[in-house]
Amino acid sequence: MKTDAVRKHALAVAVLLALLPVAAMAQDDAPSRPDASRQDDGTGKKAVNLDQMVVTASPAALTKMGSSISVSTLEADQLTDSGALGAADILRDVPGIRAESSGGEGNANISVRGLPVASGGAKFAQFQVDGMPVLEFGDIAFATPDTFLRPDFNIDHVEVVRGGSSSVFASNAPGAVLNFITKTGQDRGGNIGLTTGLNYDSKRLDFDYGQPVSDSTRFHVGGFLRDGEGPKTAGFTTQRGGQLMGNLTHDIDGGYLRASVQLLDDRAPAYLPVPVSITGSNSNPHVSSLPGFDLHNGTQLTPYWQRDLAIDASGNRRVTDLGDGYHSKVQAFGGEGQFTLGEGWTLHEQFRIASNSGSFTGPYSAEVNTAAALAEEVGGPGATLRYANGPMAGQAVDASSVGGNGLAQRTLLFNVSLPSMDNTTNDLKLKRDFDLASGPMTLLLGYYHSRQDIQQDWHWNQYVQSVQGKDAVLLDVIDANGVPVTEGGLEAYGQPIFGNCCTRSYDANYTMDSPYVSLSWQPGSWQFDAGVRYDHMKARGSYAAASGTTLDVNGDGAISVPEQNVQVVNNANAQPVNYDKHHLEYSFGANYLLSTDVALFARASRGARFNADRLLFGGGLLADGTAPDGVAINTVKQYEGGVKWSTRHTSLFVTGFYATTQEQNQDVTSPTQFLISRNYKSHGVEVEGSLDYGDFSMRGGVTWTHSRITKDAITPANVGDVPQRQADWVYQLSPSYRIGDFDLGATVLGTSKSYAGNPNGLVMPGYTQVNAFVRYNVSDRSAVTLQADNLFNATGLTEIDQSPGTVTASGLNTARSILGRTVFASWRYRL
Repeated sequence: MKTDAVRKHALAVAVLLALLPVAAMAQDDAPSRPDASRQDDGTGKKAVNLDQMVVTASPAALTKMGSSISVSTLEADQLTDSGALGAADILRDVPGIRAESSGGEGNANISVRGLPVASGGAKFAQFQVDGMPVLEFGDIAFATPDTFLRPDFNIDHVEVVRGGSSSVFASNAPGAVLNFITKTGQDRGGNIGLTTGLNYDSKRLDFDYGQPVSDSTRFHVGGFLRDGEGPKTAGFTTQRGGQLMGNLTHDIDGGYLRASVQLLDDRAPAYLPVPVSITGSNSNPHVSSLPGFDLHNGTQLTPYWQRDLAIDASGNRRVTDLGDGYHSKVQAFGGEGQFTLGEGWTLHEQFRIASNSGSFTGPYSAEVNTAAALAEEVGGPGATLRYANGPMAGQAVDASSVGGNGLAQRTLLFNVSLPSMDNTTNDLKLKRDFDLASGPMTLLLGYYHSRQDIQQDWHWNQYVQSVQGKDAVLLDVIDANGVPVTEGGLEAYGQPIFGNCCTRSYDANYTMDSPYVSLSWQPGSWQFDAGVRYDHMKARGSYAAASGTTLDVNGDGAISVPEQNVQVVNNANAQPVNYDKHHLEYSFGANYLLSTDVALFARASRGARFNADRLLFGGGLLADGTAPDGVAINTVKQYEGGVKWSTRHTSLFVTGFYATTQEQNQDVTSPTQFLISRNYKSHGVEVEGSLDYGDFSMRGGVTWTHSRITKDAITPANVGDVPQRQADWVYQLSPSYRIGDFDLGATVLGTSKSYAGNPNGLVMPGYTQVNAFVRYNVSDRSAVTLQADNLFNATGLTEIDQSPGTVTASGLNTARSILGRTVFASWRYRL
């Protein structure tokens, strides 16, 4: 969609949301009174409920209307109807958040209110399950928290707190806390569901059930199993595995005890940038698929290349299954207890011990060119190509027509083993409620402790491959003398196109200790809260880069050209990780109820993000393993304020924000492996609203963000640029309507244009994605749904890699787009 059209859609959504309360007041005879237990008004739906209690990053038990934080809640039915495939997909429905989930069910890039996504992941946000972190850091290379979080029927709702109190109630989360809250069996019942892809191969079984077993004890259990090729044309099974989660709760006098467990072993395909045509101008590019490679559903995954041989960090041969993709394994146990101590004191203890491991495997198009030119790049003048596998293996390649387009690519296999991403966390809170004459006051004293292991082994190899979105083959390069310079399509045991950066290993652990205190006071119509947190992190471990050696990797007794310079981890020259850092965070907020239906709020906060593995290999650490304060700790200062307006049928939540951010980072998916040391400034407005009338319901949001680089220590010319991939406008709209036994609904997600990189050059056009569904309610318990995600098969680029600065003369580039149209059907039965 053209940028002007996107802007008009965003403005239309903003105007519509702003007018919702006006329309409602014209029809409401009397405003409703806030009530934390308010149910829907008989329509079967519920608005953006500002009277809902907030439990995430909250100083006391307050409603959204009564608190001074910006929080959104997504209920279970919203998660189902939105068409979300993974955790990051769910977050696209939250104002203030830009979630780039084009990589499949993991490794998403998430930006909050203009805070930068300089090198992937969710650096300034924290994913939680029931208030405990999935991982301590949101941007661990190739192991982002959403990779270890698979939403299913166990999720009751999601709470998202942007900015504000997240700096006090969580470590490393100055931007947002993303809390996935599970069911606990308070209500008897459950669900069983079957889902099948209609234009792609995928089968999935979901189930959950919970109930009280006595007046004081209840349980809940659920999970999923799945299998299939996935939404892109891999040609073999890339989705397989499942999850089981459960909890048991026992009520005691004045509190409760709860034990929970998670078992996850699941594989999902990793989708990385692919060959694409980008022509036109930098400011008005034309994006299209290449002949034989559909940008929407094409992939370098192919049945002709399913195994990779490499040397791991211990010097052993390692065979990798390319179908593993995001292989996530979790064995987690948690406990929680709340105890009344008397005289207004309450103790809340919560812990989670998680054994996390797995791998990240995905083919990445590092370069695309004509087949003839690429052959000579690899093999020198006069070099030719030969099919290395597939139905024409061993035959000479006609460079002008290979793949139906005469193109070839250098494909890097991003291949990372994750032996241990173990995470242990404990959060202890002691709370005292005071019943003062001026109003209730709550004092909360907390102590948080965590240990995060980060063990990774990178062993990337470089291949030559045809440019085909389906059934691609590997190609051998033959030099002018007839001598093969590749072996089975393998160009190098290493990554020469990236300067052999990415054969590496590290074993580090990060321990966080954080006392914090919060005070909340509610005198009359006011609510004040203030909090401080003192984070202290210890980083210990080692990391090692690679060196080249001659090695018979495949054990055939001969040394091929790729085996003449094999990259192996140089463990003898490992470097230490040894630093301690601390930082004080704070947050102060106030909320004023003008009436039962209107409130104003404001907040000022300073938060911090402690850097972890992103400092390794990039010069962030000194030779003795220490790190300067400005490198090891990045700070975020935020100011926000707004208005909340709730009527019987509508709700409106408007927040203005201003933030300054200081960041150090490293881009590990770039040929230059560049370092980042920048300051940013952003301001904007986020609007969230809803309308519920009879059988019609609509929710939506729009965010306008103005963000700029204000300082760049490495590349000063970037000052004044818009941060990469930061759009001015991001919007969501979800209407639904009931007609008899049918439910009709859609989710519209859109963004205006953004820049592919810094310095600002090539523009990524704005786009609108429409997900739609129709559901037939067979009975009170059973329903059948037909759903189409990206109904109109829109192209939506989320990154451009080979040439982010300019349109190339040939128009050839590499990029990643949102998934194309995926149509699936599901059946659900309520137990």
